Amino acid sequence: MVTPHGCSRIGAQVEAPRCVRPLAKPGGLCQLAGMSVREPTFTYGIEEEYHLVDTTTRDLAAAPQELMSACEAELGKQVAPEFFRSQIEIGTRVCHTSAEARAELGRLRATIARAARRHGLAPIAASTHPFARKTSLQTTDKERYQRLARDFGGIGRRLSICGMHVHVAIEEPELRIDLMNQVRYFLPHLLMLSTSSPFWEGEDTGLKSYRLAVFHELPRTGLPQRFDSFGEFERTVDVLVRAGIIEDGTKIWWDLRPSARFPTLELRVTDVTPRMEDALAIASMFRCLLRMLYRLRRSNQTWRSYPAFLIEENRWRAQRYGVSDTLFDLGKGELVAFASLVEEMIALVAEDAAALGCETEIAHLRTIAAGGTSADRQVAELERLTAQGRSREAALSGVVDMLVAETVTGTDAVAHEPAPA
Repeated sequence: MVTPHGCSRIGAQVEAPRCVRPLAKPGGLCQLAGMSVREPTFTYGIEEEYHLVDTTTRDLAAAPQELMSACEAELGKQVAPEFFRSQIEIGTRVCHTSAEARAELGRLRATIARAARRHGLAPIAASTHPFARKTSLQTTDKERYQRLARDFGGIGRRLSICGMHVHVAIEEPELRIDLMNQVRYFLPHLLMLSTSSPFWEGEDTGLKSYRLAVFHELPRTGLPQRFDSFGEFERTVDVLVRAGIIEDGTKIWWDLRPSARFPTLELRVTDVTPRMEDALAIASMFRCLLRMLYRLRRSNQTWRSYPAFLIEENRWRAQRYGVSDTLFDLGKGELVAFASLVEEMIALVAEDAAALGCETEIAHLRTIAAGGTSADRQVAELERLTAQGRSREAALSGVVDMLVAETVTGTDAVAHEPAPA
């Protein structure tokens, strides 16, 4: 997967990149296609979506306007409502270091938790709620979301899902598209590390990320196609804009996309993770992979291009089986234990982790691979509580309690008081 099987000299299986314009941002110079190009800054930001639960019933609960007003007063534009009133979204500032990202994410999670607690609510950073049903959900009273609800029809009533998005600054548009084409290979690996949505309306779906099954019902989702240039990408999106189908590129919901608002490449395939350490590790790996691919290109190399059909097979395996199983190593042509692939990934980006100062976060990926993701913990907690004699309803409520506690671990939020059994 991440051995020389994955790379090929430009001009062999992969054609030479087109000339790109010099970057405006400061950084080291490299030679690409005969032109001097400045290194991207690789600054980054993390966006997370949370469910809000009633601390008594453990069910989803609509956020009162007073809660949103309090969060906005403290966080400004770093907090926003989401599609349903039982959801809330946060976004960090632009971060240059892992320490900045850690402080930002901890501050945002803690602020939401404290504000929610005053209303008998708590956030959970999981992509689906363990037992909530769609019939109890209320769409946010905002024109954007009301319009989407009308457009989505019955599918929209199923969108009680949350994700994590990671933006990494790649200031040059042509380089952004080139790196997007290459990093698609790793999307299943990043998804596998993040899974947190095994349940849907009280049912164990057998999937580690049921969120993707729901989200994939929408248009303009899934793996992005390969583009030869940023211009081709813009022309493709403009076809839908000119036809009045979408207003702009923010309505493109691929697993990975050039952001329509920032000069960034935006990772969107991942579930949101209750443990903040997991989120920071996954975001750091995405950042390091992009820097690694940039280094390859700087050395006149590129990651081998594989058919979307094969990458999507790995995407399914990640969604279905999780970290305890295998992924298809497309270079070797065989299934490989995911724990081994994580070791290869860590080795592959070692230089980049050192340069970006995120070696601790990258090393944490071993903990995820060995101990499982939130999806694994949720299923195990349900089984543990059921074995103790609790009813399924009570056991699922216990899973919610675990998610509430994990969401604020590592922050300075007011501790969640243990709920009655």
